[in-house]
Amino acid sequence: MEKVAKKTFDGFYNLLLGMKTTLEYLFTHAITLQYPKERWTMPERSRGVTALIADEKTKKLRCTACLICERNCPTRAIRIVPAKDETGKRYPQEFEINQGICIFCGICQEVCPFDAIKLVNKYEFSVYHKDKLIYKKEKLAEIGKGYK
Repeated sequence: MEKVAKKTFDGFYNLLLGMKTTLEYLFTHAITLQYPKERWTMPERSRGVTALIADEKTKKLRCTACLICERNCPTRAIRIVPAKDETGKRYPQEFEINQGICIFCGICQEVCPFDAIKLVNKYEFSVYHKDKLIYKKEKLAEIGKGYK
């Protein structure tokens, strides 16, 4: 009989303790964002989608197709086809990043000697088909507009 009374008392005590915790947070401001209407502001140093950065004056991509980022990518998510223009300067004829296999480690950004590639703080890039996660040079340049 004594055990039943102790278990009953413990049950009521735990119930009251849970109700106390609920009442403490009932009248406070909610911290949950209502996603499509409210969006989280990402910090400047966050690692989101990869972008190609253009020079502010000439509006041309800073990338010289040196292939350092492609060689250092641990998942081989970057594919570059280099070419030369009429003056002999190298440029990326094709530049693709597969965001589906990218692990957003930031190594490509760190090893680039020209600051041509950056992980920007954009985090919404979900799609229905994984082949749409392969971003070509034009899309990467579009994402990189406005970043230095």
